[in-house]
Amino acid sequence: MLDGYMREINYLRVSVTDRCNLRCIYCMPPDGIEMARHEDILSLEEIEQVIRAAADIGVRKIRFTGGEPLVRKGLVELVERTAAIPTIDDIALTTNGVFLPQYGEALKEAGLNRVNISLDTLREDRFQKITRLGQLADVWKGINTALRLGLNPIKINNVIMLGINDDEVLDFVRLTTEQPLHVRFIELMPIGSNNTWTEGRYISNDQVRNTIIKFFGELQEEKKVAGNGPARYYRLPGAPGTIGFISAISSHFCNQCNRLRLTSMGTLRSCLYSEQEVDLKVPLRQGAGRKELRQLIARAVKLKPEKHKMNEGWQDKERVMFQIGG
Repeated sequence: MLDGYMREINYLRVSVTDRCNLRCIYCMPPDGIEMARHEDILSLEEIEQVIRAAADIGVRKIRFTGGEPLVRKGLVELVERTAAIPTIDDIALTTNGVFLPQYGEALKEAGLNRVNISLDTLREDRFQKITRLGQLADVWKGINTALRLGLNPIKINNVIMLGINDDEVLDFVRLTTEQPLHVRFIELMPIGSNNTWTEGRYISNDQVRNTIIKFFGELQEEKKVAGNGPARYYRLPGAPGTIGFISAISSHFCNQCNRLRLTSMGTLRSCLYSEQEVDLKVPLRQGAGRKELRQLIARAVKLKPEKHKMNEGWQDKERVMFQIGG
């Protein structure tokens, strides 16, 4: 599929839930927010219908997200059904890693190819402060499970925050010299929740990269890390892992964007920072078939803007990012 700016759209991010077992300070209020009722979110069968229709017209890559996708019952079966679609060649999962020891083996057998694991600190006390509910040891069990199962490349997503975890940059880089982990530094973005808290916390990836080069020396550009995202990858000489930078604020990558986002509530977004959506849930529940779904997906592709307006802050008054699919 080509959008109005001749970008090939072949990647669908699927949010299977708005629920999460953690309460990260930049993502959710301490007490969370009112979650959607189960009957208001897409069933696994409905999600599968959307994926199959999207695959008909060019989607080849699927990533399951949340909230935390592993709190959704039946995810293993959904991965298995997705893997059975002949034209889908990559299935990935974004997770906080806590439930990977429990579900990792079944997910691998079902057809999951790789994982991204969110981890913003390597310090136990700081981890509890950032996530409010989590234990760092649980995430490490998840990372080790992914390593054992070969869910490669294993990408570690680190949201870098000034005065919170920016003093750990070098520690995260050292991980890439010890294990085949791909650490990605992500610039702090306005995501619709706790945006007042994020003021003054932004640090650019140019600053992060300069810190790394000052200590370790020049980085070698790396182009062989599998995936469909916007990160630019580098490697320290001889390191088994890589260092990635996702610079959505300082250097947007919209001209290369290849994705759509299906929310757990059944709407299709062509850009995280656009309020324009195409409703798929109502047509699905009114009996829409594959042909109609393909037409609706194609309409969403045509709505894809040339670039996001992230620098203007979060514009959606109804939902925040974890309700859309982070």
